[in-house]
Amino acid sequence: MQLPKPLYCGALIKRYKRFLADIRLESGENITAHCPNPGRMTGLSKSGSRVWVSCSPNPNRKLPFTLELIEADGGLVGVNTHHPNKIVREAIEAHKIAQLEGYDSLRTEVNYAERSRVDILLEDEKLGRCWVEVKNVHLRRDNRKSNGIAEFPDSVTARGSRHIEDLTDRIKLGDKSVLIFLIQRMDCKDFKIARDIDPQYHETLLRGMENGLEVLCFDTNITLSCISLRNSITFCTS
Repeated sequence: MQLPKPLYCGALIKRYKRFLADIRLESGENITAHCPNPGRMTGLSKSGSRVWVSCSPNPNRKLPFTLELIEADGGLVGVNTHHPNKIVREAIEAHKIAQLEGYDSLRTEVNYAERSRVDILLEDEKLGRCWVEVKNVHLRRDNRKSNGIAEFPDSVTARGSRHIEDLTDRIKLGDKSVLIFLIQRMDCKDFKIARDIDPQYHETLLRGMENGLEVLCFDTNITLSCISLRNSITFCTS
C-alpha cells in the first residue's frame, strides 16, 4: 500500500484527546495533526519521538495533517488504523495469503449482523463465503532488542469482542470466518493477546477458535513510501 506523498517529518510534542497530536515539523512550524488511532498507543506517544505526517489537499478538512508513522525502538511503526484493511486487501489480491486463495469476489465494509460490518467478504460458488476481520497491532511491551512480542489490544475493546462473537455466528451458519492481526511494525516475531489489558477479549477469542474461527498473524514491511504484508507471525496462545 502506497503511503500519501509527500510525508513531512517532525517531532511529537504531545498526543491528547486520543485523536489529536501536536507536532513540530522540521521546518520549524508547529501543527496539530489528526491521530487516526483510538487506542492508548502505549510506548508510542513519547514527547520528542520522530514522526511523519501526510497532508490532505482537501481545503474543507479542519486538520489537513494526519499522523502516519512513528519511530520507536529504532524502527518505523504504522499508527494509522485506516491502513490495515487496505494492506490485507492488496495482499489477498496479490495472492500472498494462501489461506484466502481461490475466491472469485472480494467486497469490503459489508454489513453482516445487526451490530457489525465486516472488513472483507470473500465469496465463491464452490468455497462459499469467508468473512475476514482485520485488527491493527502496534503494541510491544517486552524488553528484547529484537524479535519482540506484539500484543493486542492496547486498551479494553468491547467492540472487538463483539466482532468475534459475530464472526463465530457466521461459522454456525456454515460460512468461514478469519480474524487477521496485522502488525504495523517490523521488530516482532511472535504475537499474543494482551490478556492483562482485556481478559474478556482473550476469553472470547479462545471460544471463537474452539468454534472454528481461524486466526492469522502477519507483520509488515514499512518504509517512508509504502507498507506491505511481510511474514506470517507465530500466535502464542498460552
